[in-house]
Amino acid sequence: MKAKPHRHSRQPAKKHQKKRLTCAEKIKKQARREKRLATIWRVPDDLWVLIQRLLPPEKALETVGRPVVPFRTVLDGILYVLRTGCQWKAVPKEFGSGSTCHKRFQEWVKAGVFQKAWKLLLRRYDELRGIQWTWQSVDSKSVPAPLGGEDTGPNPTDRGKSGSKRHLLVDGRGAPLSAAVTGANDTDMKTNPAVLDGVVIERPPSTPEQPQHLCEDKGYDYPECRQQALERGYTAHIPRKGTDPSAIPADEKRHPARRWVVERTHSWHNCLRKLRVRWEKKTENWEGLWHFAICLTVYRMIILG
Repeated sequence: MKAKPHRHSRQPAKKHQKKRLTCAEKIKKQARREKRLATIWRVPDDLWVLIQRLLPPEKALETVGRPVVPFRTVLDGILYVLRTGCQWKAVPKEFGSGSTCHKRFQEWVKAGVFQKAWKLLLRRYDELRGIQWTWQSVDSKSVPAPLGGEDTGPNPTDRGKSGSKRHLLVDGRGAPLSAAVTGANDTDMKTNPAVLDGVVIERPPSTPEQPQHLCEDKGYDYPECRQQALERGYTAHIPRKGTDPSAIPADEKRHPARRWVVERTHSWHNCLRKLRVRWEKKTENWEGLWHFAICLTVYRMIILG
């Protein structure tokens, strides 16, 4: 009889076999490494050329009066505030005074500079990458608003503290198509029409050959939202409240997860500290910062795909 091995005896460890990549996979991996884009702390040249066309004429350098701060320097200062979340008075001297940056920012917001730049970038993105109209997604993000102001309200998910909500519509890759700001106590269902109708560029009609699907979460599970999507030519994909997606029968047709792209875009914007907490009392200033962030998002998607 063969002796049984002792239960405490060590079994030979299995060597971890590293998966070998094919030649095509190696090429794709190398391409992803080469396409990485560093964090934007200064407005790139090609983006500046696009925005410069939308700005009013600059004051001549040799004009009598206070020294002139170039518009590009001011725009870099606004980008610094957007990224760091600092107060306007804390802007470093290399960007001019904080009051100058804030004044120019308000002037450009009233002129609609950042929203116009968003439109131009979206058209450029459509030419180079193509907007994926087939699958679109909507979601919202609530942020604190300690100072209150326009379009703020008690946040039911934050013990009734003052807050605002960012509503976003994106394409199949996550490129922002529409944006709206409301109080944190406004339900997603009530804001749904404004978000769907707020696409900043012309939306092509939905056809049987090229349908357009709309993905929303259970916060939009209302007959009104389904009807609003239908009236605008969308095929709505909204899970029912109280249901478990894993309980869907295997033989029933299911689509892969697609709404995660809008959540990813919201997370990109949350990396900009000025958008993580709303300190602006005026809605137009808050939207102006958000539109500038959207411009950066679309610009990165044009380069990285």
